[in-house]
Amino acid sequence: MRYALARRPPGRFALMAAIAAVHAQAPSWDATDWREIVGLYDILVQIWPSPVVALNRAVAVGLAEGPQAGLDALDAISTDPVLSTYSYLASARADFLGKLGRSGEARTAYEEALFLSENVVERTFLEERISGIDDEGRGLAGRLCP
Repeated sequence: MRYALARRPPGRFALMAAIAAVHAQAPSWDATDWREIVGLYDILVQIWPSPVVALNRAVAVGLAEGPQAGLDALDAISTDPVLSTYSYLASARADFLGKLGRSGEARTAYEEALFLSENVVERTFLEERISGIDDEGRGLAGRLCP
């Protein structure tokens, strides 16, 4: 992998493999080097501009720098027409909003993601997230994301 990344500029497949390797090398979710992943996505989005790559980068920013930074990064790409009907954008927003204690907004974003998703497993996951939001708006009953 180091050889593939040494090529200038590294190819998109080498960068995707490097991102996967950073995930695989982490002993746990919490120990993932999110800053390294952001750096790899910074390069990937330059050589392969894609709305989905930009979304993945924005999520990595939120995991590296905190939920508000993640929301800011998501807001910067939210007007892309490709992402306007992409359930993962709404789901990522919901997760960051929930981590910030903005339960009502998180519920709305999860409901949007649920509306946009056609996958049965994803829909079940989103329904569980919605049901985990405290009805009194005090926050989330459980942890949103590992």
